[in-house]
Order: sequence, then C-alpha cells, then structure tokens
Amino acid sequence: MRTAIIGAGIAGLAAAVRLAVQGHQVEVFEAAEGPGGKLSEFSLGDYRFDLGPSLFTMPQYVDELFELAGENPKDYFSYERLPVVCHYFWEDGTRIHAHAAKEEFAEEVENVLDIPASRVLQMLSDAERKYQISGRTFLEKSLHKLSTWTNLEVLKAMLKIPQLDLFRSMDAVHRRELQHPKLVQLFNRFATYNGSNPYKAPGLLTIIPHFEHHFGAFLPEGGMYSISQSVYELARRQGVKFHFNTKVDEILVDNGAATGVRSGDKEQPFDQVVSNMDVFFTYRELLPQQRQPERILAQQKSTSALIFYWGIKKTFPELNCHNILFSEDYPAEFAAMERGEMYEDPTVYINKTSHLVPGDAPEGCENWFVMINAPCDAGQDWELLQQQTRQRTIAKINNILGEDIEPLIEEEWIMTPPVIQTKTGSHLGSLYGTSSNSKMAAFMRHPNFSHRISNLFFVGGSVHPGGGIPLCLLSAKIMSEMVMDSH
Repeated sequence: MRTAIIGAGIAGLAAAVRLAVQGHQVEVFEAAEGPGGKLSEFSLGDYRFDLGPSLFTMPQYVDELFELAGENPKDYFSYERLPVVCHYFWEDGTRIHAHAAKEEFAEEVENVLDIPASRVLQMLSDAERKYQISGRTFLEKSLHKLSTWTNLEVLKAMLKIPQLDLFRSMDAVHRRELQHPKLVQLFNRFATYNGSNPYKAPGLLTIIPHFEHHFGAFLPEGGMYSISQSVYELARRQGVKFHFNTKVDEILVDNGAATGVRSGDKEQPFDQVVSNMDVFFTYRELLPQQRQPERILAQQKSTSALIFYWGIKKTFPELNCHNILFSEDYPAEFAAMERGEMYEDPTVYINKTSHLVPGDAPEGCENWFVMINAPCDAGQDWELLQQQTRQRTIAKINNILGEDIEPLIEEEWIMTPPVIQTKTGSHLGSLYGTSSNSKMAAFMRHPNFSHRISNLFFVGGSVHPGGGIPLCLLSAKIMSEMVMDSH
C-alpha cells in the first residue's frame, strides 16, 4: 500500500511512523526545507528559539510511536518533568507558583490567596473525573463514525453528559467552584490552550488542568524541536521517504477516490493520501474542483498571536520556564479579541528554555518567547498593532519585574498573524484551527477522513480532535486506526 502524506508537521510525522509500522510504503511531501512545521527551530545571533509550541504535556503519545516501532523511546528521546508548571504574576504584586504536584499547588494558592487548598484540589479532582468520563470519547476516537457511538464504553459516557458542564461556560464553572477572582482568572487561562474564549467555551474544557497537574508538563532535552526531530528520525528508520522543498499542488481524484498527488507538472500515483495541511487550504488549493465543506470551513477560527522572540542580555531568576503576566481585566481582553482588536492591557506569556537547555542563550543571557493572544487576521493594520502591543508588553513586563527590559533586547524577531499563516500554513494565522467556543465545537471539526472522497484522510490541528501537540498526535492515531480497519 503506497501512501502519500502532505506536510511534515508533528501529526504528519506521527502518521508516517504509524502507517510505516503497518507496512505501508510512505512518502512525505513538505514544502519547507525540513520537518517540524510549527515544531521547528531557528536562531537569532547566539540565541536559539523554538518557533511554535512551548508546552509539552502527555509525552506518552510520543513514546508510543517508538514502542510501536519496537524501539525504546529513552534511547532516542529524553525529557524532564518540570517541578513548577508556571509562574503567575499580577500587577498588584501577587505571585503564584503553580507546582506540578497538586497538593503543593493547592497549598501555594491557600498561602497566597487565603483560599482553602481543598477548593483547588476539588477543582482538579473534577477535571480528572471529567477526563475519565469523556477523554477517550472526545479525544481518542472519531466522532464521525457510527462505530464510536455504538461502543459500550461510549454509551456509558453519554449517560454522564450532565456531569460534564457542557451547557455552562468555563468561566461559569470556575466562578461557581473557585470564587476568588484571581484564581478564576488563573484557571480561565487554560482556554487559551486551544485558542478559545473562557467566557464562551464549554465547561468540559475545565479538564485541561488535569493534563498539567496529573500527566505533568515537560521540557525535552534540546528543546521542543527535538520532539519533531526525534519522530522524523524514527520515521526514516522505518523506511519513510521524505521530499523537502516539494510543494504539493493538487490531490488527484478519480471516480470519487484519491489516487495520488501532483507537484508542479509531476503526477505521482498513490493508493491513499493523508493531508497534514490546514484543512482550509487542503480544500481551497489542493481540491478546488471538489465539493467544499463550506459550513466547516466557515467556522470561527481560534485565536492567533503576536510573538516576540527576544534575546535578553540578562538573567531573571524570578521567571520560570513558563510565565503568565495577567491583564487586569480578562473579560475585556477577550471581548476585544472577539471584535478583532488587540487589548490595551494584554496578558503576556513568557517562555524561556535557556536555564534548562544549555546553549539556548549566551552565558548570563536568556531566550524569551513572548506571546500575546491576538485575533486572527481580518485585514487589521498589523504593523501598527505590532508596534502598539510591543510598547504595552514591555511596559507590563517592566512594571512587574521592576526593570526596564528594552535596553536588554539584543536580538528580536516578530511574528504577526499574517506571518504565522505564511510561515506555518495556518489559515488566517489561527494557531489551533477552529475555536472551541460552543458546546458542539468538538463535533463540528472536520473528521479525519473524507465523506465524499475515498482513500483521503486528514491529520493535524485543524481537524479532529484539535490543536496542540497531544491532540495532533492523537489525530494520527485515529487516522491510522481508520486505515487499518478499512483494509
């Protein structure tokens, strides 16, 4: 069975490994010069940066790829669990260190906010319960196959839907359970894991803290890029053939079946095709003659981002690997993004790996990945918004850290939503495909297969089950199981 995969993002790489293990002859076509997609790296002077995702949870999905291939993941891929997941900062001087251990995190909240530790532990317990009820249904299985809904395990889960807070927003659940405004804000920020709005996203997404405080948050040895690089090398050892600097221009379809790909004037036959390209561009650019799933393609996109990559010529011990500097008015910030605007008092995320990954910055310096949530590209003046947001971001950091950081910025590169689309192929710069701002959002994502074109499959953050490294890896798993069943 000859299989073409379009795109060497993490989902495409995982799909290549899984299908090669099944015995397929797999060829991957990637327009860029190397693998990784958003999970790639670059350097500014003596500073190394990961381009995209900075948080690594649920590493078992990467380990599983090596185990499927009969290899020990520890021989090829190493990572360490972070004892503290994130440092949270407010402008009134409040600071919370979110320890990975639930009990330590709850104790920290009690000490800082005078909120009973039991309230935090109950919230995390509820997240675990919801995950146990729904995780395997909504994340590890196709929601678009009848066989899923006739499964006894799924039927049992469906009977427990009233317990999942599908009909309340994340914010409503957090206000009910946590009450303290700062603690509500801290837990509301988990909506940004998939580019959603906590004031609209369903309460089911309150399962997300379970990923950090149960499975853990990790940093791979060598940085986030080593995730995609290690899976790429694994795929090569399984005989997968890669074509870099090779843009696919069309998915060939004959009599309702995918039959191959065309790159330039060269057509190549394949028994099946897997697209790791954004589903919007898969249809608009590679399948322009086929019927388009307009309702799915027109769904509200997830948020995008303004990202500042800064080489900072000083160290800041108060900053952890992951840091959140909160806005004073979180609802207003999300309301502004809904209007397509950048808020005047943005929440700032700072990731730095240099204190854990030797060589990511010169001695006495740090590599800062500074991200501000932004609306997707709708034709805004991004040059102006970039300049305004840069000033506001620096002002917030200065106020919280008590030092003017602008003179310390030795290297700089900036990504706006239009640049994100150009660089990563994400429609309108959306980081996670469609948003999860409705209770039916999980069911409205494009499935991992085509209803109308046989032998055509989809993986990646723009299709089920969603964006982020774990879900992209699961999309490859769901797809490969479909392929195995179909043959």
